[in-house]
Amino acid sequence: MKRIAILGSTGSIGTQALDIIESNPELFTAEILTAQNNWELLVKQALNFNPNIVVIGNEDNYQKVKSALASTDVKVYTGKKAIEEVVQSTSVDLVLTALVGFAGLKPTIEAIKSKKIVALANKETLVVAGDIISKLVLEYKTPLLPVDSEHSAIFQCLMGEVSPVEKIILTASGGPFFHLSEDELKIVTVEQALNHPNWRMGNKVTIDSASLMNKGLEVIEAKWLFGLKPEQIEVVIHPQSIIHSMAQFEDGSIKAQMGMPDMRMPIQLAFTYPNRIKSKFPRVNFSITDKLTFEQPNTNKFRNLALAHEAMVKGGSYPCVLNAANEVAVGNFIERRIGFTQMPELIEQVMEKAEFVASPTVDEYLKIDAESRRIANELLTYNTSKWRY
Repeated sequence: MKRIAILGSTGSIGTQALDIIESNPELFTAEILTAQNNWELLVKQALNFNPNIVVIGNEDNYQKVKSALASTDVKVYTGKKAIEEVVQSTSVDLVLTALVGFAGLKPTIEAIKSKKIVALANKETLVVAGDIISKLVLEYKTPLLPVDSEHSAIFQCLMGEVSPVEKIILTASGGPFFHLSEDELKIVTVEQALNHPNWRMGNKVTIDSASLMNKGLEVIEAKWLFGLKPEQIEVVIHPQSIIHSMAQFEDGSIKAQMGMPDMRMPIQLAFTYPNRIKSKFPRVNFSITDKLTFEQPNTNKFRNLALAHEAMVKGGSYPCVLNAANEVAVGNFIERRIGFTQMPELIEQVMEKAEFVASPTVDEYLKIDAESRRIANELLTYNTSKWRY
């Protein structure tokens, strides 16, 4: 019985992880569940799965959760600090980090230091502080298992290999707008951007996918996960999302991991590694899926992918700045304060204004994140006539 802490249990990854636990009660139990704001769903999950602990990040909702679970034995805590503390519990075997954005950094660090198995669905943790996370994983000998479908695919392609990988090829669906013109992209709506053709994801990740920032963040994540140089990472557009990514070896051979676009597969593999278990997930039917196509990404039209690559090459604090500026940009796009093509404009301006730090500490990363958000919001405030939805 593997005891699992799900950080972000009410989000897309978290709810699918609970589906896996519910389908395999003899293998897994939900030990800890956390959410930031969605206290009602957190309560429903607690009543259904009977975890030992729940944490509601937003302290305004603490009494609501506490009252709703008063008749149970579930312990209720609140606040960011509580999330960092509960992952250290001796009753936890595996921590699934499914928090959105920068919020995943500190809890992931604490889980690593506590020598938990970490299933990482929060790519921003490695984007922001990949250098620090990589050192901690080695120091504490903590397994770090990728949950993103692309990184899980590379992980699977490398299983059993003893020769070094020559390069990896991350596939991207291209999102719903890949073939739109630059003028058409300027009038994209939030509703259109949230309508991903292949994947069921949370709002932030879905917007990132539409702008190709998600792939840019995954490129940086892959650098740290697999110890690669920037030139060893390639991105191709694969609209069918059947090949989740590929690894090319020094003899020229390529291994691809394939499957239907279903996030439950990489989540389940992270839960069961090094084993696989049976599932009822949909299978690829090649009588229906009879065409697999590939295209090169247009980084002039989708600037976010180029900005992410630039941040990766420059290193230091740049990926942290990129991530913070993107979170502000996406939030403002969802709130209809800026347009779709204005997101990369804002991110680029923040990267130009932010101070560069070559080797930040964790505390410095926290300051860089806050300062980058301040710069982004300041740019939005002083250019209200320019930033329009």
